[in-house]
Amino acid sequence: MKPEEIAQYLQEHPQFFNEYADLLADIQIFHPQDDKVVSLNERQVISLRERNRVLQDKLLELISFGEENDAIGEKMHRLTIALLAVSSLDELFNALYFSLKEDFTVPLVALRLWNISSDAGSHAEFTLVSDDVRTIAESLLQPYCGNHIADEIKQWFGENAEHLHSFAMIPLNNTQTIGLLVLGSPDAERFYPEMGTLHLKRLGELVCTTITRYDQAESANAAVAQDHTTHEQQT
Repeated sequence: MKPEEIAQYLQEHPQFFNEYADLLADIQIFHPQDDKVVSLNERQVISLRERNRVLQDKLLELISFGEENDAIGEKMHRLTIALLAVSSLDELFNALYFSLKEDFTVPLVALRLWNISSDAGSHAEFTLVSDDVRTIAESLLQPYCGNHIADEIKQWFGENAEHLHSFAMIPLNNTQTIGLLVLGSPDAERFYPEMGTLHLKRLGELVCTTITRYDQAESANAAVAQDHTTHEQQT
């Protein structure tokens, strides 16, 4: 008989060892980690210990993931509160960059915005980008993580660009794409292709919503001011 056939027979006839109970004490097999011979009962205990160790390792891994997610959730909460409190674009950008660099320990951050009506002023975030960059942002269904980005995007980091080896590109989308948030790191493994992007996606949604809300508020205030000016001129 083949070993597979014996194993299948024992699985299909669990009463076998009830009928031949003495075999449990008489059968001896090799220890899995050395050449020592042990009984079938001892081997079963060893197998149970090994399974228990594997389960413990998995449990510790799950606990670690849970603690990490809790920590990220707390940081996202602090960032949300900070962005809700802003009253100007300067405050918005400062709060975002401070959180990403100090709380999330992201070395370098770059942001470019378009398709919004707020007064750009001297903000680098409103520097014109090429159609290629807009196409890249619009094509991202989820954040991109990896070691390669377009040269134009990489140059947003200025003189620090040559020191960066991994990136996360986060599209800012609502009803349309309004920008691209890019995180950069000199660590080639910081943002890797296989990493989860759920928290990055939520970060993009938070930033996009905050900027859109501020832009809409600014547009409404400007409209009210224009109506007030027109009314004064008419009277």
